[in-house]
Amino acid sequence: MPAVSVRELSKTFATVRAVDRISADFYPGEIHALLGENGAGKSTLMHLLSGLHRPDAGEIRIDGQPRVFTSPRAARAAGIAMVHQHFMLVPTLTIAENILFALPGSGRDIVRRSLVGQQVQELASQYSLTIEDPNALVSTLSVGSQQRVEILKALAANARVLILDEPTAVLTPHEVDGLFHTLHNLKGAGYLILLITHKIPEVLAISDRLSVLRQGKLVATRETSSCSAEELADLMVGESASPSIPQARPPEPSLSMGHQAEPSLLALENVWLRAEGARRMLRLMAMVNPSWSVY
Repeated sequence: MPAVSVRELSKTFATVRAVDRISADFYPGEIHALLGENGAGKSTLMHLLSGLHRPDAGEIRIDGQPRVFTSPRAARAAGIAMVHQHFMLVPTLTIAENILFALPGSGRDIVRRSLVGQQVQELASQYSLTIEDPNALVSTLSVGSQQRVEILKALAANARVLILDEPTAVLTPHEVDGLFHTLHNLKGAGYLILLITHKIPEVLAISDRLSVLRQGKLVATRETSSCSAEELADLMVGESASPSIPQARPPEPSLSMGHQAEPSLLALENVWLRAEGARRMLRLMAMVNPSWSVY
């Protein structure tokens, strides 16, 4: 049974149909990539699942049961948490204090700081998430460390569906490798990972299945192993993303021989490069392809 299903889900902002009658199923124990260009509707669809927005039409089902989320807190109570591209952390508080805010419970509960810190360390170790001292201020952490704190917040809140919005956008290559290792561990533990991205190589490297969105519509859902980068690029843009490159033509005959010149492929006007030998570089460019005009 799918962990999450959406049926004919739609959302409009003013005159823009951001999500247009999308139906899809997402299963536990998989990394499912939401792929598309900017404005394709990926984030809006996930905002509907995470309770940030309410759909205009359609239905969200969790474990087969229809659910209505009026807020992110309601979605978290149903087991869905989202790690946004811009982190939702309080920089003046510690790691443990930020995670404490995500825990279910009453405002009257007595909180033992040392116990919370111990639980944070245990949770991090369980999923191979390296974090600093739980009493460290978030403002002192690297971007990669802050992202791990956000993931821990979701896990501490008992989320079983984890949505990540462009999670590698601000990470170093080493941090990306660490994130992917964590996601594999979570997948092995039965979590559903929904990955919003526009980076085709990362989709091919990490996901089990993928869904391609374009202009608010779901255009394809595939097993990642059956896809190529070229096919995914074509699905994203709706046409061939790799147009054939015209063959180079031989230099046109000189005007002095009575032939008309062909239109220039490229014209540069008032171009300046403040570097030694720049003028010579531009002259060389014009010599390499005489059909280009350099002014």
